[in-house]
Amino acid sequence: MKNLIMQLRLETNWGKNAGALLFLFVATAIALPAQTFTTLASFPESYGAHPRLMSLVQGADGNFYGTTCDLGCEGEVGNGFGTVFKVTPTGTLTTLYSFCAQPKCTDGAFPTAGLVLGTDGNFYGTTTYGGASDDGTVFRITSEGTLTTLHSFDLTDDGAYPYAALVQATNGNFYGTTSYGGVNAYGTVFEITSGGTLTTLLSFDDTDGAYPEAPLVQATNGNFYGTTFEGGANFDGTVFSITPGGRLTTLHSFNGADGYLPVGALVQATNKNFYGTTVEGGANGYGTIFEITSGGTLTTLHSFNSTDGALPEAGLIQATNGIFYGTTLYGGANDACAVGCGTVFSITSGGTLTTLHTFDSTDGDDAYGGLVQATNGTFYGTTYSGGANAGGTIFSLAVGLGPFVKTLPASGTVGTAVTILGTNLTGATSVTFNGKEATFTVVSSTEITTTVPSGASTGKVKVVTPSRTLSSNVSFRVTP
Repeated sequence: MKNLIMQLRLETNWGKNAGALLFLFVATAIALPAQTFTTLASFPESYGAHPRLMSLVQGADGNFYGTTCDLGCEGEVGNGFGTVFKVTPTGTLTTLYSFCAQPKCTDGAFPTAGLVLGTDGNFYGTTTYGGASDDGTVFRITSEGTLTTLHSFDLTDDGAYPYAALVQATNGNFYGTTSYGGVNAYGTVFEITSGGTLTTLLSFDDTDGAYPEAPLVQATNGNFYGTTFEGGANFDGTVFSITPGGRLTTLHSFNGADGYLPVGALVQATNKNFYGTTVEGGANGYGTIFEITSGGTLTTLHSFNSTDGALPEAGLIQATNGIFYGTTLYGGANDACAVGCGTVFSITSGGTLTTLHTFDSTDGDDAYGGLVQATNGTFYGTTYSGGANAGGTIFSLAVGLGPFVKTLPASGTVGTAVTILGTNLTGATSVTFNGKEATFTVVSSTEITTTVPSGASTGKVKVVTPSRTLSSNVSFRVTP
């Protein structure tokens, strides 16, 4: 059985359309014990709708940034070619850029993946189609909406149709995948500088995986980890690691019983193991959640049964309480949708799953994208469809977790410039790296700039504000 993701591979012919983007908002709060779900905004069923395989990213200004791909993500032209948008924590939406603004969509079209915030303060992303050869692009965009196309893919040269978001590595370059093309036509892994110089590190050959659609994650050992949608020993997808130089190791080949068709990004947990999802397969056929060690030992933690969710397309995140959170595309106890409208769930490292919210179409359905935990402690996410206007929604889910700070980057040598993202940082009196005092500048209520102080060691970054002391969500790694 092929999943709906296969529709993404349909080739489309587009006619350039113009339209104005109109967002209507709804603020519907559903109070549950110790948690609050809120629909912040509803996209229209028109130009600038349908966020797909993306998670929101929090900017230095405290707002969130993401993409919509219109109906192009389903193999249809729709009324537009996708957008980059900004949304405030309270739901005010602004369109920053509309793709296909250039003749023949040389600036890209249909961004399926989300954005990554670079250490330079700009956002970086990919479009699945468009560009000079209509095979997708890599782009940079400022928080004000100025877009620069860094690279246009070519199917037979360096790959085509990137569905995944980029990851910025410790060397400052970005790494990603294309789902097709390359030497063997099964997709590639690439590295690209912020200036647009692209290097193809690997071309998959089906035996080691095929059609990678998930973002990579750089582990604490410096290598990257990811999944392929298909291929491998059983043609059901793989988990792999790859060095920054391009040496690939297949860690696991799925076999259906332990899941197949992995699409979501892996996350490295505080115990150094990786956690992820498969869209289908498992004991009940509706997808799985798994844990895998860096050596390739895989454990299935949960098999979805439809009533607790089905088809988890997005990856997991590990929150500040150590628990993992994610979404499912379909399923759930609500029968408002024929196959279920999808869920938001939590799961412990031991495999105990709790359904936190079941969508009912009015508050969204088809939760393709994953979650992000903002520095205020709340989770934010999107749905592809549903909502007041059937074009998808942006929602928040508060479960009682407190605020924290996040560093960009998450590691560096002494003297490395670091941006600290947070909430209510005005008036901060101290910044420490594992107890070592650092000099700093409060840029705004959501941003502090500093440098790694001499004598610092790996550990939590702490910021003392007039109201409380905030700790970083993960330890900052001080490298030699």
